[in-house]
Amino acid sequence: MITLNMIKLNGNQIIGNSEQPGNEAVIKSTNPLTGQQLDPGYKGANKAQVNEACLLAKNAFDTYRNTSLKIRAEFLEEIANEIENLGDQLTKKFIEESGLPEGRAKGETGRTVGQLRMFANHIKNGFATNATIDTALLDRKPSARTDHRLTNIPLGPIVVFGASNFPLAFSVAGGDTASALAAGCPVIVKGHSAHLGTSELVGKAIISAIKKCGMPNGTFSLLFGSGSIVGQELVSNKEIKGIGFTGSRKGGLAILKTAQSRKEPIPVYAEMSSINPVFLLPSAFENIQSIVDGFINSLTMGAGQFCTNPGLLVFIENNESQKLIKSLSDVIVKTNTQTMLTENIYNSYCAGLSRLEKNKKIKLLAKSNSSTEPNQCQAALFETTGKNFLSNTDLAEEVFGASSLIVKCETEYEMEEIAKSIEGQLTGSLHLNKDQDEKLAKRIISQLELKVGRIIFNQFPTGVEVCNAMVHGGVYPATSDSRSTSVGSTAINRFLRPICYQNFPQTYLRDEIKDHNPNNITQLLNGEYKSST
Repeated sequence: MITLNMIKLNGNQIIGNSEQPGNEAVIKSTNPLTGQQLDPGYKGANKAQVNEACLLAKNAFDTYRNTSLKIRAEFLEEIANEIENLGDQLTKKFIEESGLPEGRAKGETGRTVGQLRMFANHIKNGFATNATIDTALLDRKPSARTDHRLTNIPLGPIVVFGASNFPLAFSVAGGDTASALAAGCPVIVKGHSAHLGTSELVGKAIISAIKKCGMPNGTFSLLFGSGSIVGQELVSNKEIKGIGFTGSRKGGLAILKTAQSRKEPIPVYAEMSSINPVFLLPSAFENIQSIVDGFINSLTMGAGQFCTNPGLLVFIENNESQKLIKSLSDVIVKTNTQTMLTENIYNSYCAGLSRLEKNKKIKLLAKSNSSTEPNQCQAALFETTGKNFLSNTDLAEEVFGASSLIVKCETEYEMEEIAKSIEGQLTGSLHLNKDQDEKLAKRIISQLELKVGRIIFNQFPTGVEVCNAMVHGGVYPATSDSRSTSVGSTAINRFLRPICYQNFPQTYLRDEIKDHNPNNITQLLNGEYKSST
């Protein structure tokens, strides 16, 4: 698609429906392929601008939260249309700021608009309202029951932090923003400094949709600047009622600390770190080549810059395991480097590799080709024993990039102990081919159920399908709240809360819990699911 009207990037804050220049330090995105800083520069927002955006969101909330499900769904669909209308301009800016290929840019665009349309469909159908009605039982003995009706209502203005590794799908109009807007919450996005232009383009697309759909001023704002000023000011502002974050454990915990120390603590849904263990059961070794191909593809995809990258490969040593290790190592050394998203991510990855290489409990098996180009990720494979892994907790630390640690166990018991010992993860995978491993598989699954949000059978974890059944969450430190997901239609539940209306006349009830069900949604009526059709 070719953009007919190119959008000028001004480097301004988007505060409600207006643009304002910031007056804090200038930041610029950098092309990770060349190291070149990109224009325009973006002056960071100041405290007054943060407060203005929060007040606008507060003022917009009452109007926006009371829009009908149909109108809100049409608004989400219009945002998707406006993002698609950005066409080649968005694709080119995405590539320039991320160093990622065109296919990834278009794939992320498709995922971003797909999420918006999924949530539009979800709220049109009324699924998120959880409309529940228990009618009066005035003749019930020994005591009567009055009429009770439950629905979900939005929390209030939400702050979303754009992620570094997904310039579109987890950023300005990504899953957190889409689910919060679908819930009826105004959103303020703190744009990531690695993709400022991409963020501004998408922010302007959202503002265009707001104007076309007649949404209130303050439904959306986009701020740029430092985490210490903009980020912390947003989290501590009394008008903000919830946070969506994807990033490092350090960053997530800093936000969580601020949110919990407020006079009114607010929920933080932070996705932070995960090593996504893969367990190969004995029968899996019958398909070594399939394991090699799938694992290497999962490990090196996008230079390993996915939160579901397989950072741990666990198996019991047997006659075939050395063949697997050799095959994996042979592929790794022939693998070309890939550009990492930012210099900071690259430096952090190199520091992680250095830490592993210096650890005497670990052996470096293979490393991919080196390169003189900037920010190049060398895939790496390490190995250790089950005993070493269980006695050294630092071996389970995430290295964000295309690096993985093989853990060779001596017994089934040792493998189970590793499954028990790992921290909370986004995913856990297991591979097997025969029923002979059924008992062990069930024991491993039983442990993974207590740690992860998604268990994967005979597949690898990289890649997160946007669908109703997806759970992209997990036990701490994978996320700050294991009851939630950041992908899939149930992500909307993070930004809703239940409320009960007791003994209300029909006139004063919200549409979703009225007797005549004007939205024709599914209601749980006296314990049975009903609709008006």
